[in-house]
Amino acid sequence: MAVTHDVSPRLDDLVVTAHRIRQAIESVIEGKGDVIRLTLTVLLAEGHLLIEDVPGVGKTMLAKALARSIDCPVRRIQFTPDLLPSDITGVSAYNQQTREFEFKPGPVFANIVVGDEINRASPKTQSALLECMEEHQVTVDGTTYRLDSPFMVIATQNPIEMEGTYPLPEAQRDRFTARIAMGYPEPSAELEMLDVHGAASPLDKLEPVATTAEVQALIEAVRAVYVSQSIKKYAIDLVTATRQTPELRLGASPRSTLQLVRAARAHAALAGRDYVIPDDLQDLCLPVLAHRLLPSVEAQGQRRMPEQVMADLVRRVPVPEAQAK
Repeated sequence: MAVTHDVSPRLDDLVVTAHRIRQAIESVIEGKGDVIRLTLTVLLAEGHLLIEDVPGVGKTMLAKALARSIDCPVRRIQFTPDLLPSDITGVSAYNQQTREFEFKPGPVFANIVVGDEINRASPKTQSALLECMEEHQVTVDGTTYRLDSPFMVIATQNPIEMEGTYPLPEAQRDRFTARIAMGYPEPSAELEMLDVHGAASPLDKLEPVATTAEVQALIEAVRAVYVSQSIKKYAIDLVTATRQTPELRLGASPRSTLQLVRAARAHAALAGRDYVIPDDLQDLCLPVLAHRLLPSVEAQGQRRMPEQVMADLVRRVPVPEAQAK
């Protein structure tokens, strides 16, 4: 594989900085190394993260820990049934002194936006994030306002089977680069949590370990990670397989192909590599693609979840042969 020569030094800095951020988050979240790694992958891939699980397993704590680990503007939005789109994006208010309308920015104007329990708000309010997440801008009363970079939305949601929730529409789910589930901690990790969190929350003592400029530089380094033609074709083959299997009535979108490759670049960079290998795509297929898929009626009858279908497709799609660098 042809590799650019100016990437490796910056990748060394990336690995060191990412390790600092990861250690900071692990001081708050016990026993979830894989979840934290995927969260950093999404951040460096310029994506957005959806954390889905039952209440009380640390979804919001993970989002807050990442936000506090970086010295950048952070805003939190508590989604409720009465939340309005203007409560997120901002509103034009009339100034009686100047006799003009002034734009009052909403909480979405930050580098990291934590949306807590996003599926408790109505679909109309959920859709207020669509333009923000895809185009990094907000349009209010015909005027467009750019959002600062980096920009990342970390949303948490409870399972849709729980009362008082609205399932995210397909267009909204497709905006999220990856979806993860926290899961219950191991007994040893839960015991350590009692020791560490028993007296006070370690989140209160968490200090930033990276600046906005450093994170932006890391993102630039990730963009330069090399992806060969065979790896690109492999990504397309994986996504195409979701569109052709009879077990799915909705396959992955072209946007998902792009986000899968972007995430693979970040995954490779965090491993200290300046090139992507098939393992990067395979490791990310489930979190990046599964939440975009809808099972067919037959698959639902057999209780076949999209994650199971995706795992089978990964095993069946031929892996490209290794090429010499």
